[in-house]
Parts: sequence; structure tokens; C-alpha cells
Amino acid sequence: MKIGIIIGSIREGRAGESVGAWVFEDAEKREGASYELIDLKDFDVPLLTDPRHPMSMGKSYDDERVQAWSDAIDACDAYVFVTPEYNHGVPGAFKNAVDVLGGEWMGKAVAFVGYGSVGGVRAIENWRTVLANFQMYDVRPEVNLNLFTDFTDGQATPDPRHRENLAGLFDALEEVGGRLAS
Repeated sequence: MKIGIIIGSIREGRAGESVGAWVFEDAEKREGASYELIDLKDFDVPLLTDPRHPMSMGKSYDDERVQAWSDAIDACDAYVFVTPEYNHGVPGAFKNAVDVLGGEWMGKAVAFVGYGSVGGVRAIENWRTVLANFQMYDVRPEVNLNLFTDFTDGQATPDPRHRENLAGLFDALEEVGGRLAS
């Protein structure tokens, strides 16, 4: 089983890059699945402007940037969304990147590592509602990093207790993702 860890922020000086690296560092030590770090910023996903609904595209897109994003997402059996919280919700670029695709997301498992002034909890709750449209199975364990206590100079320095939470997240995601993949 292949699990994509998606860094969902594209901002300059973003904290998400260090959060994604922290998640991936623990993921690489696991034996239950293979993990890949997928940085949304590397794909330059354009705004959704195609008049055709992404679910009707059959995972085949005219824009090469969208196709590259589709290929990366479709290659995974499950995901960890590394998501900041912007204005009590999900980041616009990440939401758009989800919206430009369709069948690539369908019926797969997802887990969340959120960060923000309240640990990204509102963004995660927003994601749970959005991803229900794709019949995605979100696992209950999540990791919530607080910008005031789990970061130093903009870099993730999570409290040690978060490693245990992250292990529980991986356990749940691998279990559910494995059942769905088979």
C-alpha cells in the first residue's frame, strides 16, 4: 500500500514544509506501507476553470500540470493531509487542488495533521465535510500542532507527545487504507 503525505500549503516561508518533513520522517520508519511526500507547491495546479466536471474527465486532463497532479494522487491508496488552517477553514490552493480532480480521490482513506493557532482543528473539520463528497474514509486519530507551542522560528518542533499521536494516526490509516485497497 502506498500512502501520500500531501503538504497542502504553497505559501513562501510556509510552516507546512517542516511539518510534512516531520510526518515523513516517522512514516519512513514504518513497515506496514510505503509513504511518499507530495508537495502541492511542486505542481503549480491552476485554478479550476475547465467547463467539464472533473468527475467526468476519467483521470485524463488537458492541462499537463493537472495531469501530473492527477498521476501523483492516483498512484496512492491513502493520504495524510498536512493542512494549515486559514481563516477558520482549509487553504484555498489545497481546496482547489482537491477540486480539480475527481475519481482519483474516490473511496480512499485519509488522515489529517493540522497546524495553526488552534492546531488546525477547524480546517480538519472542514476537510471531513468536503471529502465526504468523494466517499473518502477519514480516520478519527489526528495530529494538531499549535503555532505557539509546537514551532520554533517557523519550523515544526512538535512536543514529544505528538509522536505517539502520529503513530496512532498511521496505525488507523494503514488499517483502513489496507482494507479499502484490497
